[in-house]
Amino acid sequence: MEYNEKTAMIRDIGLQIVLILIFIFTFLGLHGIPQRLFAKLRIRNRASIKAKRHFVQGAQLLAQARSSKNRSRSSSNSLAKQAEAEAEKAIALDPKDAASYLLKAMALEIQGFRTSALESLEAALSPLAAGSLADGERGDALLKRAELKIATSQRGKVDSALADLTESVKLSPKNPKAWCLLGECYEGNKMEEEAKKAYKEALELEPNLSVAQEALSKLGSS
Repeated sequence: MEYNEKTAMIRDIGLQIVLILIFIFTFLGLHGIPQRLFAKLRIRNRASIKAKRHFVQGAQLLAQARSSKNRSRSSSNSLAKQAEAEAEKAIALDPKDAASYLLKAMALEIQGFRTSALESLEAALSPLAAGSLADGERGDALLKRAELKIATSQRGKVDSALADLTESVKLSPKNPKAWCLLGECYEGNKMEEEAKKAYKEALELEPNLSVAQEALSKLGSS
């Protein structure tokens, strides 16, 4: 008798759960909630696809601007400006994709707008967008940000470039350019032993890197 009572109780609980689920799905269906959710997903996917198209177009324009050796400076700037416009369209559609901010930064740098390029790199490395980057990509972005910080020649930014480069070589340890620039920063801060180690790392990756060779020679490599 006790067994039958327990079985009946379990059956009643199961039936109640089924009825509750039916009520929930009926409520959602009547209010069109599933359709709205699917519509939102479709809109997001559509926006992401459009953003990627603008990014690809911008990347192609940037490549042309960089390779336009036989073109005038104004022609190169014009292509870079078009690339920047495509990057901005991509950002408007998908503001969480760091690649579009990086594209914009490179386009701005070609035009000579280093401060604006640095701001775009800051956006690429912000919590909103940085999650879309792989470790190696984030390392490259940190290297680029460090280069621009140093190029602006502001003391505070030059000091913070050292932190960027330290993180960059952790994320992308096989980039000789990052190691070499890290060595230059250490050298500029009178940290000779650290500078030597960084230059040696750069030369292990690229033995013919003349900048690192000359720097080690000057520092009296041991």
